[in-house]
Amino acid sequence: MHGMNSDFAPTDLTHHFLIAMPGLKDELFGKSVVFLCEHSPRGAMGLIINKPSHLTVGELFEKVDLPLRRSELAPQPVLLGGPLQTDRGFVLHPAMGAVQAVGSDHTPPAVARALREALAGLESDDAAQPERDASARNEQPVDDPNVQPDAPPDAQSEASAPSALPSAYAASLKIAGSGLEMTSSRDVLEAMACGAGPSKMLFTLGYASWGEGQLESEIGENSWLTVDADPALIFDTPLAQRYEKAMALLGLQSWMLAPGAGHA
Repeated sequence: MHGMNSDFAPTDLTHHFLIAMPGLKDELFGKSVVFLCEHSPRGAMGLIINKPSHLTVGELFEKVDLPLRRSELAPQPVLLGGPLQTDRGFVLHPAMGAVQAVGSDHTPPAVARALREALAGLESDDAAQPERDASARNEQPVDDPNVQPDAPPDAQSEASAPSALPSAYAASLKIAGSGLEMTSSRDVLEAMACGAGPSKMLFTLGYASWGEGQLESEIGENSWLTVDADPALIFDTPLAQRYEKAMALLGLQSWMLAPGAGHA
């Protein structure tokens, strides 16, 4: 765990929570918990995990003209992931290689057979064309099948360790040390439309980003507490409890912290 009232900030806060100090007065970031997907000397990128938007997952699927054959996901809120690219969707989920996705518990047998056949075809095609241009892949964003916005900063920076397995999805960032990945391509929604996809997911619109040295400066100003991320808090904790539960990871409750106070 890490406190904010210090001149020292860890080199890499990837797979950590940022917990807003009570003194941080901001409509979006106040009382927020941010999961950091990427942190390097060039900056940081993350998703707020406790601020709901006006949409549910079911309504999101209606907007992108896809059925949702994962009924348990329909009432789940789509979150406000941050102030940038708020018209674009991001899905945080346990990492899934292509073979794992085919064998998912949420894949109906007929769909699994079709996926295996498609995967076999892709593998043979890849063997014949090892230098195939990546632009030929379908990497459409979640929110709009016709437009591909620029990826978030540092989305593929050196801070991310390469994975032994490729992602099951076209545009995913594997989050170093977490067993999680963040997907921004439409194919993850298409998998759910078939009743497949990851077993646990968090949906956001937009993301948060910090430039070089910006996050470290905010940490030094006692705007944030940091702690190792707990996937159970991301996927299994009720939304309204996430802020206090994140504080509890540090042995704290928000009332203990006066504005401007830190934790060593």
